[in-house]
Amino acid sequence: MTPLDIEQAVAQVGLKPLRAGEADLFSRYLELLLRWNARLNLTAVRDPHQIVTRHFVECIQCAQALPRIQTLLDFGSGAGLPGIPISILRPEINVVLGESQGKKGSFLREAVRTLGLHAQIYDGRIEAMSPERTFDAVTLRAVDRMEEAAGLGLDRVRPGGVLVLFATTGTESALKVRLPGLEWEAQFPLHSLETGILLFGRKPCST
Repeated sequence: MTPLDIEQAVAQVGLKPLRAGEADLFSRYLELLLRWNARLNLTAVRDPHQIVTRHFVECIQCAQALPRIQTLLDFGSGAGLPGIPISILRPEINVVLGESQGKKGSFLREAVRTLGLHAQIYDGRIEAMSPERTFDAVTLRAVDRMEEAAGLGLDRVRPGGVLVLFATTGTESALKVRLPGLEWEAQFPLHSLETGILLFGRKPCST
């Protein structure tokens, strides 16, 4: 997939056009992901076109939908999705890629270095972070035990910040029940998945 192919995939679903140099970064990210995926199970999707149209497009959609924020934690970052696309498209955000599996953490370090991003890697368990460390936004996508992880992610959202969940029509209700008190202020159908939903929940400010 060339940078032009990636630009066309973004345009086909009606997202904002990528800026100069961004498609090239996504193309290099794709090459790196494919190379590492040959020996490390970063994603079950192996076809380059599907990686772009499935993974990249919905992460680009998330990055473009994020409000104006300064800090973000990508909980269970794995292959860097959506944290790396967010770092590419929103360089003003201080992104932390949280990944407890060592080999995946190594990939994330290589990706950040190769692409020249300013993202940081946190390679421990999120619940082991200092309780005082919170973020303007926390994203969760394709993590194990999503409902439980979403609760842990919410602990890392500062008062007034947002929890961003990649959900489906089948998991939306259970997630909202598990997260009482959040103000669900935005919901978008994901362009890349028929049943996919992007949920934005605002954490109430302290009184």
